[in-house]
Amino acid sequence: QVQLVESGGGLVQPGGSLKLSCAASGSIRSINHMGWYRQDPGKERELVALIGRGGSTDYADSVKGRFTISRDNAKNTVYLKMNSLKPEDTAVYYCNADRVETAVAPWGMDYWGKGTLVTVSS
Repeated sequence: QVQLVESGGGLVQPGGSLKLSCAASGSIRSINHMGWYRQDPGKERELVALIGRGGSTDYADSVKGRFTISRDNAKNTVYLKMNSLKPEDTAVYYCNADRVETAVAPWGMDYWGKGTLVTVSS
């Protein structure tokens, strides 16, 4: 069974920084894309940033230039460094791993973490 565990959320003042981490555990052979999504209460979950296995990245327009996504394939871990945080960045941040290949699911399956809360407030 594959599990994603996020860490690094918390309370930060506007203009501050946080770094989120998400580690995937289990008998993993490979992971296609890894990404971060966020969701405000009453709103739909939205993509924040995505990174391919080879390192290609994609960002939501609202975070370009402020957030940086990276991954360590050897550790099956993805990171999100968030700088110049704004109150509108407040949300629960979810980690996603796309097309995770394992011995029991060689075709690849999608997995989500349980989320970590980021609150930007003075």
